[in-house]
Amino acid sequence: MERLTRFRAGVLLGIFSFIMLLYAARLFDLQIIKTDGNTDNTTLYSTVTTVRASRGSILDRNGKILVGNRASYDLVFNHFVIKSADNRNEYLYRLLKKCEELGVDHLDHLPVTAKRPFEYTLSDYSTAWQGYFQNYMVDCGWDPDITAPLLIEKMRTRYKIPDTWTEEEARAVIGLRYEFDLRGVTNLPSYVFISDVSSENLAALLELNTPGLMVESSTVREYHTTYAAHILGYLGGMDDDDWAKYKDQGYSMDAYIGQAGFEEAFEEYLHGIDGQRLDKVTKEGTIVSQAYIKGKEPIAGNNVETTIDISLQKIAEDALAQRMKEITDPEINKEVGEHVGLDAQGAAVIVMKCKTGEILACASYPTYNLATLNEDWDLITSNELNPFFNRAFGAAYAPGSTYKMCTLIAAMENKNNRGEVLYEPGEIIKDTGYFSHDQDGFAGFHPACLYYTSTKGMATHGDLTAPAALRVSCNLFFYELGFRLTIEMLDETAKGLGLGEPTGIELTEKVGWRSNRESKAASYTGVDAAWNAGDRILTAIGQSENRFTPLQLAVYASTLANKGVRYKATFLNRVTSSDYRTLVFSNTPEIVSKMNISDTTYQTYVQGMREVVTVLGGTATTCFGGPKDEDGPQWPSKITVCGKTGTAQHSSGGSDHGAFVCFAPMEDPEIAIAVFGEKVAHGSNMPKVTEPILKAYFEMVDASEVYTYENQMS
Repeated sequence: MERLTRFRAGVLLGIFSFIMLLYAARLFDLQIIKTDGNTDNTTLYSTVTTVRASRGSILDRNGKILVGNRASYDLVFNHFVIKSADNRNEYLYRLLKKCEELGVDHLDHLPVTAKRPFEYTLSDYSTAWQGYFQNYMVDCGWDPDITAPLLIEKMRTRYKIPDTWTEEEARAVIGLRYEFDLRGVTNLPSYVFISDVSSENLAALLELNTPGLMVESSTVREYHTTYAAHILGYLGGMDDDDWAKYKDQGYSMDAYIGQAGFEEAFEEYLHGIDGQRLDKVTKEGTIVSQAYIKGKEPIAGNNVETTIDISLQKIAEDALAQRMKEITDPEINKEVGEHVGLDAQGAAVIVMKCKTGEILACASYPTYNLATLNEDWDLITSNELNPFFNRAFGAAYAPGSTYKMCTLIAAMENKNNRGEVLYEPGEIIKDTGYFSHDQDGFAGFHPACLYYTSTKGMATHGDLTAPAALRVSCNLFFYELGFRLTIEMLDETAKGLGLGEPTGIELTEKVGWRSNRESKAASYTGVDAAWNAGDRILTAIGQSENRFTPLQLAVYASTLANKGVRYKATFLNRVTSSDYRTLVFSNTPEIVSKMNISDTTYQTYVQGMREVVTVLGGTATTCFGGPKDEDGPQWPSKITVCGKTGTAQHSSGGSDHGAFVCFAPMEDPEIAIAVFGEKVAHGSNMPKVTEPILKAYFEMVDASEVYTYENQMS
């Protein structure tokens, strides 16, 4: 009996010991294992925070940073902490009042106006954000069709907003509470309350000790130049189309992306990969630990080195602006008449390397400063000349007489049905003052030479060879060539020279179109859409339906310089890793097309373009030193410039448009330039823009040979 009693006592003691062991193990798990050693019963929140990756820099061809980043600070909410805090509404109220006092703006995505009468602003948000709002409404069990005032009333009740607060004050706090709740029903990253906070404002806001409000380091775009605004571009939030494109590439809904220029064109290189960090925070907001999730560390974007030479860009922009101001200033422009350029508007200039297609400078006038874009927004948008409009490759114009080299090449490189070349070198065509053919559909069509009409029929250009006709830009000479040609011959030649064709640039461009049957049919209806013989004659002098961008004219000038070899135009030089140590991509020149231009044809139009600049009577002799004798000067002494002016009629009223294309040096062309001015009256008004550009280019040492990169790749 005694043994049985001892046995039972032993069993009971064993069971008790086992129960105590299980209890101790459970306590150890709860107090040690699941608190990472913190045994004070503190409640921890584990949240995943998105860490923004810095964006790559944009550099010029010599390694100068044009757009980079500067360190900044964002105020970000941990929604778990603020939602569990007592008196959370009071905390948020004081925070918003301090923001108002400091003049600091914050962002919330509640699609209701900030002030009475409350109205929905859903149309201001993308489809994704509208979807988030619908998710919130479903989670709350509310009818999505309720009015905005009723919604605010319901949210005021839901969030227990004091009755003593004004409706605007309540709406402000409700907006924050909405953001916190959104994080519970969506996969949105942490709520960024304020971006890029100044150090003074940061200190003032943190003094409030708002639960859950944390500081995150970040970067913002910084512009190191006031030039090249139209091609550098800027960042902005995503719309529906952007989100559809980028959501599968790891972008968050609130990510900023390139919206124009290089920022947009090179987004795939510049945009980094955001990281994810696991934060453990107490309910009071104390950070216990932070660590990147394995494999989710942020990766900075790559650096993009462009073909632009920012020094040459500055000279081009300044020269263009100066010339446009001179043309529109009645104290400087003393030309007499009704349409003399005083109504001139926008302009563009493009500088390109002939043998590579690299664009060294690309300027549009008027322009703006990207660094002060937000501050200047109202001033820019109210400017009737529309500074945002990129005229360099966003607008197509009639080329005027700059097209005449195309007509000459077509005539010298094609034959008639008898096997005869349409224009033989040295052939003289007499300027009779007006086009006099009556056969083949030309009856009653007798356009006059501009020189003939300007002298009231008292003078003509007389006997002309092709170089002389280019020099004085005689329309009648090219009317005659147009008469001999077919439109198919002109169209094929223009296409080969890059006119009306995509240039290949990485940015979005307007392509323009060539004058032919198809383009006229697309522009007109009914009987006006029918192609006629007169259209071919006007096409030959760069009018009719011809519409090209200034960039296409630069490609055209480059192709003329290359004897028919056309290169793809490009803004991209190379791409390197964020630390400049790894070459990610290197661009190489790409030949798009080749034309068979004979030596004789080449020498003929080059001689004519040279005479435009150097010989008395040339339409561009007011620049480059002007003619000293029949042979002309060499300006500067070692540089031979070949050019052609063009004056183009248009339908918008006022003065004529003006253009100028050139390349240099004549013996072995290196660069080509195209300038176009809206309503500048004459093409001869535009060559002056190219003088400082040519001087600067040929006086510069080749920076690519001597420049030592600050961040040289190893």
